[in-house]
Amino acid sequence: MTHPGFEAQLDAYLDGELATVDASELEVHLAQCPECARFRQERLELRAAIRARVPAFEAPAALRERVRAAVGAAVRGRAPRRFTAWGVWRPLAIAASLAVVAVGSWRLALQRTAGEALADDVLGSHIRSLMPGHLTDVLSSDQHTVKPWFNGKLDFSPPVYDFAGRGYPLIGGRLDYVDGRGVAALVYGRRQHLINVFLWPAARRAAAAPSTRTRQGYHLLHWATADYTYWAVSDLGLPELGEFAGLLRQADSAAGAPK
Repeated sequence: MTHPGFEAQLDAYLDGELATVDASELEVHLAQCPECARFRQERLELRAAIRARVPAFEAPAALRERVRAAVGAAVRGRAPRRFTAWGVWRPLAIAASLAVVAVGSWRLALQRTAGEALADDVLGSHIRSLMPGHLTDVLSSDQHTVKPWFNGKLDFSPPVYDFAGRGYPLIGGRLDYVDGRGVAALVYGRRQHLINVFLWPAARRAAAAPSTRTRQGYHLLHWATADYTYWAVSDLGLPELGEFAGLLRQADSAAGAPK
């Protein structure tokens, strides 16, 4: 900006926190300066977008009353004064703190929404696979047959393990489509139950600890290593599904989870 302090003044003006005289001077300046007027319009559009997209979290009544009481006590405890630097920056500091909280809540809400949508997508793929003829594209209990089958069909080579010796035999694999991309789906058995394991390369972030969801009688376990994102889905009891997921994590750790 070519006018130092304009941004802070504009934010105070839009929040109704600028003294009347200063607000009038600012309005005259906006009428004469196309650059600042354009910045004001951008600010208004940003505020409108935030109001439309950020979830509203209403403060408890007790908190609102405490804030009103604190503000009232502060106002009564000082003499009226015209616009000063502290008069602008104090409410701006409060507004900035509230904005940080709002943005953090917004991001958290978006992450939760995205996570729930992904879980729905994974569960839908699992249920579709249970329809006749949809479970596997390659039917084999040999990991050395299933793993090479994916070559050229995906942009990564998924790790494939067989846990028949632990009661979770490999049944086969297939291509699937989750979260807007092609993924590997590995199928395992446990008595009369089926387990679908969906995996694809992990985003560039730290490994995620396991999380659990239960929907429509199915359990969904999700975790991420440094290389892969995993979802394991089944109607198998949660303790056994957790045991199976632990076997996968141990095998990945031992093998180094090759990309």
